[in-house]
Amino acid sequence: MRSLIAAALLVQGAQGFYLPGVNPYSFSEGEAVKLKVNKMTSQKTLLPVDYYRLPFCQPDGGPKMDHENLGEFLAGDRIESSPYRINMKVDMFCEQLCISNLGRGEQKGVSPNKMVRAIRKNYHNNWIVDNIPAASKVEDDTTVTTRYWQGFPVGFIAKDTKRAYVHNHVNIEIQYHSVETDPGKARIVRFTVEPFSIKHDFEASADDDDDSAEGAVKGFKVADITNPIESCNPNMSTKQHTRYEMIYARGREPQPASGRVLFTYDVIWTENPDLHWASRWDIYLSMDNAIPAKVHWLSIMNSLVIVVVLSAMIGAILVRNLRRDFSRYNRLATDEEKAEDLEEFGWKLVHADVFRPPSFSPLLLAVCCGTGAQILCMSILTVLFSAMGFLSPSNRGALIMAQLLLYVLMGSVAGYVTSRLYKTFKGKSWQKATAAVAFAFPGVCFGMFIIMNIVALSQGSSDAVPVTTMIVLLVLWFGISTPLVFFGAYFGYKQDAIEFPVNTSSIPRQIPDQPWFMGVPFSLIVGGILPFGACFVELYFILASVWTDQYYYVFAFLLLVFGILIITCAEITVLFNYFQLTGENYHWWWRSFTTAGSTGIYVFLYSFVYFKQLEANAFATYVLYFGYMALASLALFLMTGFVGVISCLMFNKTIFGSIKID
Repeated sequence: MRSLIAAALLVQGAQGFYLPGVNPYSFSEGEAVKLKVNKMTSQKTLLPVDYYRLPFCQPDGGPKMDHENLGEFLAGDRIESSPYRINMKVDMFCEQLCISNLGRGEQKGVSPNKMVRAIRKNYHNNWIVDNIPAASKVEDDTTVTTRYWQGFPVGFIAKDTKRAYVHNHVNIEIQYHSVETDPGKARIVRFTVEPFSIKHDFEASADDDDDSAEGAVKGFKVADITNPIESCNPNMSTKQHTRYEMIYARGREPQPASGRVLFTYDVIWTENPDLHWASRWDIYLSMDNAIPAKVHWLSIMNSLVIVVVLSAMIGAILVRNLRRDFSRYNRLATDEEKAEDLEEFGWKLVHADVFRPPSFSPLLLAVCCGTGAQILCMSILTVLFSAMGFLSPSNRGALIMAQLLLYVLMGSVAGYVTSRLYKTFKGKSWQKATAAVAFAFPGVCFGMFIIMNIVALSQGSSDAVPVTTMIVLLVLWFGISTPLVFFGAYFGYKQDAIEFPVNTSSIPRQIPDQPWFMGVPFSLIVGGILPFGACFVELYFILASVWTDQYYYVFAFLLLVFGILIITCAEITVLFNYFQLTGENYHWWWRSFTTAGSTGIYVFLYSFVYFKQLEANAFATYVLYFGYMALASLALFLMTGFVGVISCLMFNKTIFGSIKID
């Protein structure tokens, strides 16, 4: 009970607390506030693209790239400067940005321009002010909806005409909180963008070039709007901010995504005395309570039910049967039993073969277990640090960097586990085993990453990382991970082989025919479905975070579910292992690995079900999605497989060390 209360407190604490990763910056009134633009994202293509790939307004001298860390590059983030001029606590009314030529209009049989293609692919802008992302505000005749993930759309498709219209006006709403210790300064605590489409009829200034080519964006320009709405009319006695009623007034039309377009914006500053700087990320992390905490609690309760049922089965089957087996195997035979020469039965009969090295590729099993141990340690530490609040979403790329660096540093664990197991299997090719664990799985990952990078390059996506990032990854692999693998393997081979409580005979025992339910297919089906059932709800939210740009920050829930997953894998594998030994089948090494590892197979199959929600239909999207999901499922297969092997090894050592062998 105390452990459950502690877990609940951990969850509640992790939801309300995080380490921001940056120091708060206090702005003086009138001080310039930078608005930065990030990659554009789409659920239809899953391929982020650079903001300035479209003919948006550019700052004087061209956009400048922010200094990005390795994690941001790998995540596809491309944060750049923008031409929007914002000053602290200074409201702006229909400020003109620039005139841009979006290209030819939509016609049948004519290829649409870049902007139209992006709108039809449902691309969203992702802007940043003071390191917080833009929330999207959408109005209609009756409601106002604010969404705190996925940014705001580039444009929209009209339901009646099916034509594309661009959002060429935005209301930039920024809330601030005055600094208690310095009343003259304030901190930004909320950033919301409300996009509109306004067809401005205008006459460009004299220095504007009416014949600019498609995609050419001139610098800041002033135009005379001939049909201004109230907020854009300089003759109004009182200034007004752009409102929904102005945009959809009689006679107003949206701006088609073609031709010469005037981009404008409002800036609205509002004080929020109740929202402090330290809590400004809370609404993003909870996605404005779009997913209630009770959903995660129901997921955990579902997982706990599976664990309780499995534990009850183990208690009812294993404990009761093992007690009976121990009493039968350890008692002295009577003279009558010796005279009748009663034949023994059960798992004791395989005592001379149970710890025999696997018949199929002991080297491969040792390498798989070493890689699985490396992934397990990396996963535990990553989830633990995240649950403690050390990996803040305000520090973009921190989670990916943490995973990568922890995986590299855990190379010593992989080398040690591989060497200990391979030495126990009496393997002689220790150089080959160490090299395999150092290069096999990382090589598969890097090869897959290169293929995905080529696909991203062919599509012009910002997911494509530069050559310098590739070099950094190679340095981490060959310069840090590989030496650590050999370092761990050196200490592993220095250790004695794992000692077993019974000796192994020189002649293998013949295995009797096994029933159908003890075959590999049945153990794969049943062995994976229970661990998958314990974690599939959290898996849905994780996939939503990866593929639909939603925030996932309930790592305390994930820590609990991860622990339940490991326990479930261990219990189901031990149960199958006992049944297998009872059937006098001692080939349990690979069986225990595949039984627990089949969880990864279920995750990959589930990825096909989840893919239907993404509305993706491009070949590049299929390659990207299923390539990375196959890689993640392989990593999970290796991790849970190692859990199965180590659980069965401990179980077998325990039960065979508890009986008397003649």
